[in-house]
Amino acid sequence: MTGPHTPRSIVVSMGDPAGIGPELALQAWQHERASLPPFALLADGAHLAGLARRIGLADLPLQPVESPDQVNRTFATALPVLTCPLARPATPGTPDPANGAAVVEAIRRGAAYCLSGEARALVTLPIHKKTLYDAGFGFPGHTEYLGQLCGGKPVMLLVGGGLRVAPVTIHLALRQVADSLRQADIVHAGRVVAEALRRDFAIAEPRLAVAGLNPHAGEDGALGDEERRIIAPAVAALAAEGWQVSGPWPADSLFHEAARERYDAVLTMYHDQALIPLKTLDFYGGVNTTLGIGIVRTSPDHGTAFDIAGRAIAHRGSLVAALRLAADMARARAAQPAPAAAP
Repeated sequence: MTGPHTPRSIVVSMGDPAGIGPELALQAWQHERASLPPFALLADGAHLAGLARRIGLADLPLQPVESPDQVNRTFATALPVLTCPLARPATPGTPDPANGAAVVEAIRRGAAYCLSGEARALVTLPIHKKTLYDAGFGFPGHTEYLGQLCGGKPVMLLVGGGLRVAPVTIHLALRQVADSLRQADIVHAGRVVAEALRRDFAIAEPRLAVAGLNPHAGEDGALGDEERRIIAPAVAALAAEGWQVSGPWPADSLFHEAARERYDAVLTMYHDQALIPLKTLDFYGGVNTTLGIGIVRTSPDHGTAFDIAGRAIAHRGSLVAALRLAADMARARAAQPAPAAAP
């Protein structure tokens, strides 16, 4: 167990070993370690060694470690590896359900290190959902699995380009969004985001903007009534709790430069309403972070990119940003006053 004054490292779960995640981790250590927080990679060492040779990093040193406690003294001279064996050798670009159990185990161990205090944050490399489903994985994705492991009701927050956006509904077909939208879910997302802005982003008085669902935020009911029935009451409920919140606002005018100065985060009603502005502002540096689960978790905001895996051409910017954001969030959280002891 890490002592209270010992610097703690970040753990990175391998994601799909056939995707671009592992090679990005190798490249991040090789080219940017001097400016990165120390991290260990939960992965198969033999796979990493072969991948390093494939992408022109044959001399990259790998150092097996037994726990995150050993990472800080190793990181400057070798990439620390918390061994997580694969069932079969992985080929870049060719996902294999036989390795699904190892992918899931890397996530589980990473979360466990954070829950125990041995690591200060978890960064998850991209998984391939279909491959995991074929291996028997029973969760829609990372976020839901981490919610099961850590407890709590997760909320996704995307960060990049000076923007923070939290979609209330996530991986739903667009035709399902209106029927799935609930006032309670909007209130929960707003509360979790606002609390995280205080705790993890050191914003003392967070300001939330809430997007409408329909064009022109419903045009007073002429273009849909979800704003009046669901979203506006949720905004009122959050305001009654004391949060600085406004909306619902037309989404088409929420993301220009002047509008972004008026809030610290936006609640959007569906996936693309959040992701389009974020990826437009910062396509290579966006980060996905999961709030409401008790640990700091971030992830690059891209997928496995099997079509370019193993070719050393994938952009590492999002992973680097995810590592830095994880460290910043953990540092802000650690600086919070300890809760008062119960009488």
